[in-house]
Amino acid sequence: MDVHELVTATREAMTVRRVFGDAVERDGVTVIPAAVLRGGVGGGGGQDEQGQRGEGGGFGLVARPAGAYVIKNGEVRWHPAFDLNRTIGLAAAVAVAWLFTVGRRGSATGGR
Repeated sequence: MDVHELVTATREAMTVRRVFGDAVERDGVTVIPAAVLRGGVGGGGGQDEQGQRGEGGGFGLVARPAGAYVIKNGEVRWHPAFDLNRTIGLAAAVAVAWLFTVGRRGSATGGR
């Protein structure tokens, strides 16, 4: 894949359709799902001593649910998605930081 093709593929992947899903309507309520996209792209090229050229690259894209817009009776409300894995990870990080803090405090006071 040359650099031009890489840029084109990245542009096609990063569209509004990836962020907002198709609207769903039922019983007078419309729901529009939304996601958070993160991505990266890299590429390069060069030439060796014999004059041989080469180039390459790649990109990655990660999407996760962010929430949904809910339209009911002409009113729009945002309902964020709850990510249990992220919450557990954050709680674990806080617990580890707390344990390190308590451990350092205990060793600084001589275990008292």
